[in-house]
Amino acid sequence: MPELVVVAEQLLAPVPGGTARYTRELVRALAATAPENWEVSTVVARHADPGSAIVPGANGPRVLSLPRRALTAAWEQGLPLWPGGDSVHAPTPLAPPRAKRGRSLVVTVHDTVPWTHPETLTRRGASWHQRMITRAVSRADAIVVPTAAVAADLRRHAPGPVDVQVIGEGVPASLSAPTETTREAVVRRLDVPRRYLLAVGTVEPRKGLDVLIKALADVEDVPLLVVGAQGWGGVDLTALARAAGLDSGRVRHFGAVTDADLGVLLHGASALVAPSQAEGFGLPVLEAMAAGVPVVHSDAPALVEVAGGAGISVPRNDSAALARAVRTVLTDSARAAEMIEAGRLRAQDHSWERAAQLAWQVHQRCYAAARAKIT
Repeated sequence: MPELVVVAEQLLAPVPGGTARYTRELVRALAATAPENWEVSTVVARHADPGSAIVPGANGPRVLSLPRRALTAAWEQGLPLWPGGDSVHAPTPLAPPRAKRGRSLVVTVHDTVPWTHPETLTRRGASWHQRMITRAVSRADAIVVPTAAVAADLRRHAPGPVDVQVIGEGVPASLSAPTETTREAVVRRLDVPRRYLLAVGTVEPRKGLDVLIKALADVEDVPLLVVGAQGWGGVDLTALARAAGLDSGRVRHFGAVTDADLGVLLHGASALVAPSQAEGFGLPVLEAMAAGVPVVHSDAPALVEVAGGAGISVPRNDSAALARAVRTVLTDSARAAEMIEAGRLRAQDHSWERAAQLAWQVHQRCYAAARAKIT
C-alpha cells in the first residue's frame, strides 16, 4: 500500500501561523479522502514533545533523528535525507532537496513575498525562502500554490519546468457557528464587546496593522480585536494605538487562540479587516465570509482573488480609504447585508475536501510518473 507522508514540522514551529492551519487542515482532509489503496502519515523533526503534530485520521507523527535546526540545515545543504513514504508533500518550502528514486515530491509555495515584499521579512528569512523555493521549482515533481496570483508571480520570480497547480483552501468545521452556550462562555471569559472589528493573523509588518490602527482614528468608537501570535518585527499594537490618538483599550491583542474561541470571535464581528501588504491566499478572509461577516481587505492580488468581489477592496497603505470602507460597513446595513450574502456564496466555492481531492490527483499522477521511470 503506497504511503503519502506530509512534513508536519510547521505544527511545532515557535510561531505556527497560517501555514500551520493549512498543514493541519490539509492533512486531515487528505486522510479523510485518501484513495482506497493509499495511507497518510506525518513526519516531524526530533522534538521533546511532538504531540502538537498529531492529526486525527493520519498516522504519526513519525519522528526523524535530527532536531529542527539540523533537519533544516541538512535539507538546505542538499543532503538526501528522505523522510519516508512513496510520495512526500511539504506544506512549506522546508522540503527534501529532491525525491528519492521511484518516489515523488510535491511542495506547497504559499506566496512570493520573499521577492515581492522582502522588506516585510527578516533578511535571513527572505533569503532562505528564495533559495528553497527556487530549488523546489527546479527539482520537485509538482508545486502547489493557493491562488492564480501566486502562480503568476512564481513564474516571474522563480521560473522552472515544474508543474504548478493552483489549489485553494477551505474553512474547517471547527469554525462553524458556535452553540449559544459556547458563545456565552467565550464572550464572558474574553470580555468580548457587543460590537467590534476583527483582524486575524500573525502580528508582523506585512499584515498592515499599522495602517488599520491609523484608520481607526477616523472611524466611530468601535474597538479592534486582533487575533494572532506576536511575530517578528517588533510591531507594538499598544504603541501604534497611542500614536494614533486612540483611547486606551480601543485595540486589544488576544494572541493565538483556540478554534473554539476564534469561531466565536469570527461569528460575532461587525467586520473582518485584512489590510495586508501581501498574501498568498488570505485564509481569514474566506473564513469570515463563511461565517457571514463582511470583509474589508487590501488590494493585494491574492486577497482580491479570494474575495472575488464579495468584500470591499482598498489600496494598500491608504488609511483614509480603509477608514471609509470600514465606516461603510458599520453604517450602511443594506450594503453590509449584500456583502454577507455575496461572501457566503463565495465561500461555498472552497472546501478542504475539494483541496485534498485535487492534491491527491497531483500526488497520484506524480507517483505514477516516478514509478514509470524505473520500470
